Amino acid sequence: MTQPPPIQPVRAPLPPAESWLTGVPTPAQRRLDRWAVAAFATSLPGLVPIAAVLGLIALSRIRRSGARGRALAIGALVISLCWLIAIGVAAALNLDGERRAGIGRTTTISQVRVEQCFDADLEVDTLRQVRIADCAVPHSGEAYAKVRAMLTGLSADQKGAVATQQCATAFEAFIGKSYERSELDMYYVVLEDRAVADGNVLCMVGKPGEQLTGSMRGSQR
Repeated sequence: MTQPPPIQPVRAPLPPAESWLTGVPTPAQRRLDRWAVAAFATSLPGLVPIAAVLGLIALSRIRRSGARGRALAIGALVISLCWLIAIGVAAALNLDGERRAGIGRTTTISQVRVEQCFDADLEVDTLRQVRIADCAVPHSGEAYAKVRAMLTGLSADQKGAVATQQCATAFEAFIGKSYERSELDMYYVVLEDRAVADGNVLCMVGKPGEQLTGSMRGSQR
């Protein structure tokens, strides 16, 4: 007796599977948000206010549209924050430096240190007090040297002549031009008559009626 052939199950063709992502753009298809790019680009040179605003706008737009660029927008905000921290640290260090240098402090003329600049009226007969200034901004004068001069037992005129001669020597070394040929004026303060190791005459430079900017060292004026 002949055996019947095995029955083969009939398989109906399966319908094509539907993608859950139908209508949703893939990452490769999503556009890069231009605001995010602009935020990142402006954050690099430190344009903090612009970069921060653009970054926040970009995040809001990306949340609504699903566009790419979230990492760029967040990066712009992080870089802007770093800039703010760096600026804050620099400002704090500058203020601390000014405090240490005494900038803005009023003191007696005899307490001015070499290389300090100051504001004062140089045309007064007796200069007693000055305000310490930043040499980088306009100021009245600058202390450029402390010289040793043996003044004990000398008359006032003799003291003036000796102090002037000693400060004039230091003047030429500091300015790069002799006092006689310079357009600047020279001043001195006798700290004590005894010649001490670190100097007993403070030498200063200025120009009445005119503000100096920057140190006069090597200015050839």
